[in-house]
Amino acid sequence: MDEKALRDLSKHAHVVVSWVGDDGYPVQTPAQFTVDLEEGAVRLAATGLVLPTDRRVNVIASHIRPQPGTGYDQRRYTELWGTLRRDGAEMVLAPDRSWGWDENEVPFFEYAERSNKRGLAYMRALGEERGVEVKPRLSPVWTALLATRLPFLTATVVPVLVGIAVAGRQGYFDLWLAVLTLIGAAAVHIGVNVANDVFDTLSGADDANVNPTQFSGGSRVIQRGLVTLKRMGLISVGAYGVGIAIGLYLVLTRESTELLVIGVLGVLISVFYTAPPLRLVHHGLGEIAVAIGFGPLMVLGAYVVQAEKFTTEPFVASVPIAILIALVLYVNEIPDRRSDAAVGKRTLPVRLSRDAVTAGFLVAVCAAFATLFVAAALGVIPRPAVISLLGLPLALNVYRGIRQYYTSPYELMATMGKNVQLHLVVGMLMFVSYLASIAIDGLLDDPPELLT
Repeated sequence: MDEKALRDLSKHAHVVVSWVGDDGYPVQTPAQFTVDLEEGAVRLAATGLVLPTDRRVNVIASHIRPQPGTGYDQRRYTELWGTLRRDGAEMVLAPDRSWGWDENEVPFFEYAERSNKRGLAYMRALGEERGVEVKPRLSPVWTALLATRLPFLTATVVPVLVGIAVAGRQGYFDLWLAVLTLIGAAAVHIGVNVANDVFDTLSGADDANVNPTQFSGGSRVIQRGLVTLKRMGLISVGAYGVGIAIGLYLVLTRESTELLVIGVLGVLISVFYTAPPLRLVHHGLGEIAVAIGFGPLMVLGAYVVQAEKFTTEPFVASVPIAILIALVLYVNEIPDRRSDAAVGKRTLPVRLSRDAVTAGFLVAVCAAFATLFVAAALGVIPRPAVISLLGLPLALNVYRGIRQYYTSPYELMATMGKNVQLHLVVGMLMFVSYLASIAIDGLLDDPPELLT
């Protein structure tokens, strides 16, 4: 460690030497330096104050480059500790302790993540010293957004709206039931989001992940000490309770066995996605579970609430949505593959090679758009739904991003964001096409076939 620190120190142009003065306050002075690797020491010549030999000193070297409007880059720091000895006109430090960080070796976000445990330990020690609790704090609103991952509720909103729109096109629509369906589905989604954090913490997957991003690695509120594991468990149970209560109300008022089956399957899949003993995502079944839960089950569930029956159309309409939401999980698992593998979480990116994962995305996204096009061309879904093909350029951007940034989690973040947008854009274009079809049927007695 010390040899590496000395080599790193030689990359810097200047150092600052600091120590605690006789009055108990810190003292600092710049110094010229040379590194002697054979001797394992640093030779110093102070340009200001006289360097002491009767106490420990800290030699600090740093470099940082500001980037206007974006922050900083090229950050690197090296610190050495020890006691100085005089050698002629120079002072010599043979360090007994060293520390350093180079952004080129460990990205800033990874370094910050690796520092979580030490930071929390420091806060606990400080709290014990002061006799009060010292912990990280964030506004309640931001904490709630992080813990529940509310921005990801688009995965629920899209299939529920499409299911309601399919029923509306067939002449079935009740606003109150539609609102209840959306709230109930969102509550279950929040429940599974929070439960995933709980079970991934218990399995060690999230603790092992030092490269989380905005879209992968969980919410991190437990790892950062913002919300306790117990409280997250209670939030999950509460959210599931709301969702199940609404689901039971809908089942009873609609007297629908089909809806009961859909609801039970949805809850079971969401719970056992990460929960033992099944842990579907640990066995490479996460994409299938997500595709079923946020595809056919949600679209059909929203449809059955309105229409009180099963038909082919909502199932067909759910297929491209199911594939695209499964691909959101699929791409988000790429940065987590090392930490997932370390705890036995055998996701598809863990099991497959880079080329296979990349090709798998392309095949799946082509299947989603092909299904959509064929279904619209045959009139199984409204023909105006072909406008959803406008999402193809976005899909190609995601594919190129995966190929280019597969091994760089933070550069891949923009691609993961576009992948979430892909699901949202295609789903909302399908929803709009249904609204257009409903409007055309209402305005025209004999609308052209291309518009129905």
